[in-house]
Amino acid sequence: MTHVTTTAPETSDLTAVLRDAVDGEVDASTRRRAEYSTDASNYRVPPAVVVFPRDADDLQAVLDAARTAGAAVTMRGGGTSVAGNSIGPGVVIDTSRHMNRILAVDAEAGTARVQPGVVLSELQKVAAPHGLRFGPDPSTTNRATLGGMIGNNACGPHAVAHGKTAQNTLELDVVTGDGRRLTAGPKTADAVAGLADLVRANLALVRTEFGRFDRQVSGYSMEHLLPENGADLARFLVGTEGTLATTLEATVRLVPIAPHRITVAFGYEDMPAAADAVMPIMAHGPHAVEGLDARLVERIRLAKGDGAIPDLPPGAGWLFVEVGASTEEEAREILARVRAHAGTDWVSVLDDPREAARLWAIRADGAGLAGRSADNKECWPGWEDAAVPPERLGQYLRDFDELMARHGVTGQPFGHFGDGCIHVRLDIPLTSSGRPLRAFMEDAAALVASHGGSLSGEHGDGRARGELLKAMYSPEAIDLFGQVKALFDPAGALNPGVVVDPAPLDADLRRPAAPRIGRSAGGFAWAHDHGDLTEAVHRCTGVGKCRADAIGSGSGFMCPSYTATQDEKDVTRGRARVLQDAINGTLVGGLTAPEVRESLDLCLSCKACSSDCPSGIDMAAYKSEVLHQSYKGKVRPLTHYSIGWLPRWLKVVGVAPRVINAVLRPAWIQRFAVGAAGMDTRRRLPEFAAVPFRKSADARARRASTLGLEPGSHEAARPSRRPASGGAGATPGGTGVGDPALDGELAGPAGGQIADADVEPSGDAQPACASAVRTRPARVVLWADSFTDGLDPEIPGAILTVLEAAGFEVIVPDAQACCGVTWISTGQLDGARRRMEQLLQVLGPWAVNGVPIIGVEPSCTATLRSDLTELLPDDPRAHAVARGTFTLAEVLTGRAPVAPAEDWEAPRLDDVTAVVQPHCHQYSVVGFGADRELLASLGATVTETAGCCGLAGNWGTEKGHYDVSVQVAESSLLPALRSAPEGSVYLADGVSCRTQADDLAGVQGRHLAQLLADRLPAA
Repeated sequence: MTHVTTTAPETSDLTAVLRDAVDGEVDASTRRRAEYSTDASNYRVPPAVVVFPRDADDLQAVLDAARTAGAAVTMRGGGTSVAGNSIGPGVVIDTSRHMNRILAVDAEAGTARVQPGVVLSELQKVAAPHGLRFGPDPSTTNRATLGGMIGNNACGPHAVAHGKTAQNTLELDVVTGDGRRLTAGPKTADAVAGLADLVRANLALVRTEFGRFDRQVSGYSMEHLLPENGADLARFLVGTEGTLATTLEATVRLVPIAPHRITVAFGYEDMPAAADAVMPIMAHGPHAVEGLDARLVERIRLAKGDGAIPDLPPGAGWLFVEVGASTEEEAREILARVRAHAGTDWVSVLDDPREAARLWAIRADGAGLAGRSADNKECWPGWEDAAVPPERLGQYLRDFDELMARHGVTGQPFGHFGDGCIHVRLDIPLTSSGRPLRAFMEDAAALVASHGGSLSGEHGDGRARGELLKAMYSPEAIDLFGQVKALFDPAGALNPGVVVDPAPLDADLRRPAAPRIGRSAGGFAWAHDHGDLTEAVHRCTGVGKCRADAIGSGSGFMCPSYTATQDEKDVTRGRARVLQDAINGTLVGGLTAPEVRESLDLCLSCKACSSDCPSGIDMAAYKSEVLHQSYKGKVRPLTHYSIGWLPRWLKVVGVAPRVINAVLRPAWIQRFAVGAAGMDTRRRLPEFAAVPFRKSADARARRASTLGLEPGSHEAARPSRRPASGGAGATPGGTGVGDPALDGELAGPAGGQIADADVEPSGDAQPACASAVRTRPARVVLWADSFTDGLDPEIPGAILTVLEAAGFEVIVPDAQACCGVTWISTGQLDGARRRMEQLLQVLGPWAVNGVPIIGVEPSCTATLRSDLTELLPDDPRAHAVARGTFTLAEVLTGRAPVAPAEDWEAPRLDDVTAVVQPHCHQYSVVGFGADRELLASLGATVTETAGCCGLAGNWGTEKGHYDVSVQVAESSLLPALRSAPEGSVYLADGVSCRTQADDLAGVQGRHLAQLLADRLPAA
């Protein structure tokens, strides 16, 4: 069979033919091709053109045009295929943008008819009110499309109860590779000429080599075509990876949802021991049996902290088991039987649904989190999907551990133990060659075959395992695959290189083609990526969690522009792929290429990906680095000088703010000034403070010098005698002085040392507020950033009031200190570093001597907690400041080394109803838990928005961004404000969030400190 790898005629001609034939978008741009050149696999195959059909007729027109042109065709669902199943040369077709309608749900019959681009979680939402669901549920539920699940025969945790996608597919409307449109279902094998005859001629072969156990997904599932199995063409086509036919519509089965479900975790000495317990548990009909290895738990702990791990029983391997029934009593009875046969006394029953959800979230994020090993090595898929009969699972895992040891690699196994399916990513070295991958894969294929297993248990073979099918099938079976392919797709145009005439498993690998890019002059350190920008951008594993927020299934924060545009260009994954291609240098011409700037243009630098992406991508940092390299030594866009230098201009305005306000008051001057600054004229300049906070009487009265204390003096260094909570930002010693770079000594402002600071280490202490014993008021430094100093001075004033009411001694530094956040967001990293160095002169001595710094503006606080050490990695003061900076809420809830006086009673907020907008940088870097806890404890009724406000500092003010900024605001903020009860408070600590609400809704926002200060008893 001819292996189609090129397109004819030329790409430009093919693009023209497609544009004439279809109504949907046809895009052959370099940037688009880079976005779609890879999926969640190790492979990179750039397409010639990407098409987004609008409906079934449009999709068929694409197929007809491609076939006429002799072009290869590959279907792409959510783009999360880990075996390279959804990438290919020629035409790549994405149905997720337009063909995403649920056409019908028949609750009585328990069926649904869907287009191939429907995301599974959307179908689950529609089916749930009827007490129904689609049975299979892969971890990518909130971005996997039904078409993709059909292509790969997806399963998920609940497949043990409900079966694979094949068992839940009733009918398919498909077009074969040679252009025939037909309806596939039971007893329709004869719809393809010669197929039934081929099966009859190979009955013995099909009955002995196929369908030997439930998760035998590799190759073509020929068993469904047997007469005793109903000659079901629809079930057969499920899992053929788009190599035989293209799905236009599908009718799927829906199953009842068990009203009462209980999750239990069982602990075992190791993963093989956990696997040995599977068969006794399966005898009692559980709904899910998932395995998790301690190595992956440790990786999660390192990435997300202890709080991300629910209470697990002892052990180094765990089984998560879900049971369900129509009544709670029945569910408890099933659980009792499962416990009796689980073979362990290490058990935790998660009766709280929230704890159960946290446990399943660990499992769902496994593929992304496993992209790094516990010792921070890059890990890769390829052998992430093998399955063996469940009764063989324990011995297979023992043999697999030996195999990993022989090859000198490590992995973090997890997966669907109830079905015998194991997921694992391995730290195989791929930076220079595919040879280690080939060596391991060949041995692994032989191992799984020796256990009667399958190379793939649910992801399909794709480019990763197609070449290895000969390890588990006879030459006659391999030949049978080719004969089947010829009946459906004689030209070999559908997904070439997959299953039949497979591409070599070490061909087209993405990572070996990417050279190391060390730290640029003045750029970020990439400390978490071994100083390598290439390694940083290759953190993206392609699992696509960043797409989930667009359909309301994620946190709401990650990729706000994608929620507005629904374009792969504007999602973290798409941007990462363009950056990877720029580094590889094959399509996109380097990091300074216009395609890169286009890809990053609508990135709000919200940093949500840094916390929400399980792979740890930080697109905001990558964007800053790209801008830094692109404009170094060159003239920059106007907004880089206007908004990017805003703290500098605020300092100038502070000389005569009343005069500036008066000059700018007329509307025509406002419009002129805004336009001249490179901003959208629908925005307006802020009102500048008549008296900046640093010049206020309150600030002057609390300067260090007026208290008789010099920064860094012995008295200034004396922290409160109290243990730390160990919360975010707390040092191991609990005081902020435990910087390893200081060798355990306290540094004065000139690098001198203080030998006898009064510091009491905390060990494993309770929150400070629970056990503090004071000999004097706790001292803190109030850091008023440039924005709040010059625009909202009443906010640091309110923080000062609250802190002093809570019993703190508040110090205001002598000099102004700017963190450089606007310089960072515009990629002016040299300028940001200069401001940070000056900031360390002001705040550094306090931090290294254990005096906590209280930030006001969330973006500035987050900059000190994150970017500061990336730009000044070798300065011990930077690390001290990063660990010693806290929010007001963290201090008031005992998450800092200091806490309020024991006799202080915070003001009650029982009469407050608030719409709360967490700032993106706080959400991503600091966390919003302390604010959430404080508001709840004080009795406030809160509606918390789920997502970015859409302004994002300078981004939302720039020309060309306004419309998308408004669309982002419409995703959560503006609807929340419109539906808020009369008299509600809009609570937003970020100046951008307050500005956006004022601009778009005429709503004035309040800072948490103002809300608290207003309710303090009169002095």
